[in-house]
Amino acid sequence: MKIKFSQGELKTQRDALRQYERFLPTLQLKKQQIQLEILHQQGVLRERERSLSDQRRSSEVWSGLLSEVPGVRKWLKPEMVITTRRNIAGVDIPVFERVVFGSAEYDLFLMPLWLDTGLDTLRELVSLREEVRVLQQGISVLNQELRVTTQRVNLFEKVKIPEAKEAIRLIKIYIGDQMTNAVGRSKIAKNKIEESALEEVAQ
Repeated sequence: MKIKFSQGELKTQRDALRQYERFLPTLQLKKQQIQLEILHQQGVLRERERSLSDQRRSSEVWSGLLSEVPGVRKWLKPEMVITTRRNIAGVDIPVFERVVFGSAEYDLFLMPLWLDTGLDTLRELVSLREEVRVLQQGISVLNQELRVTTQRVNLFEKVKIPEAKEAIRLIKIYIGDQMTNAVGRSKIAKNKIEESALEEVAQ
């Protein structure tokens, strides 16, 4: 770090230090909020993954029957996944709302009796899978922001603030030395003037 040993540089470094010390608590708070939200989202994700796993297991028993119903897969394909946005410490994350499916139109007399219930259950399964995907996406966004915020906190704590403090210390020492030298020089000059004045009087 190159610094100028001047009063102007001393002011610049003091202003910078004040700024770093003002921003640091905000960054630390942001980091803490993001960490807490990641923990919360991971808890929700684990719970949804458990539900998804349980539903998959329970549907395995009869999902093989789907082969009896041609074209059933198209009724399970989401037309739209609706999400909203939520702001966490200045970071927008997606929040799962619901999955929109196309209407399943079929002849009730020709299709097996279990189809209605089966479709509902499998659509729940697809919705859960989409919710898990949105949660993972949100956690990924938060993790990325946490990395950036942690880097900034470290930069301020470990680099910028110590550098500014060291620069201030060195400039103050330099200016102090300059003042001491200036006082010393003025004393020498004063003594010389006094000596020459005495010599003139003596002559």
